[in-house]
Amino acid sequence: MEFAIAKVSTKGQIVIPSALRQDVHAGDVFLIIKDNKRIILKNLKSIGENIKEDLLFAERVEKAWQRYDGGKFTSKSKEDFLKELKAC
Repeated sequence: MEFAIAKVSTKGQIVIPSALRQDVHAGDVFLIIKDNKRIILKNLKSIGENIKEDLLFAERVEKAWQRYDGGKFTSKSKEDFLKELKAC
C-alpha cells in the first residue's frame, strides 16, 4: 500500500501526489465515497459499465430531488404528462 499527504485548497481541491498518480490521467472521472471521516476515490475506468450507469442514474435522481426540494417542479395531469412524453 502506498500513501501520501495532501492539503485541501481554499477551493476544496486536492492535488494527488505524483508518486500516487502514475495511472491517473487528465480527464479521468472518479467516484468519491465519504464514509464517516474516510474519503475514498475510485477511478471510474476501473468500474464495470453497469455500475457506471447506476451511478449516473443515482446522480440524476439526486439532482432531481434537489430541484424538487427547491420548488422547481410543476404539477401536470396524467394526460398532459403523457402528451409531453410522447412529443419527445
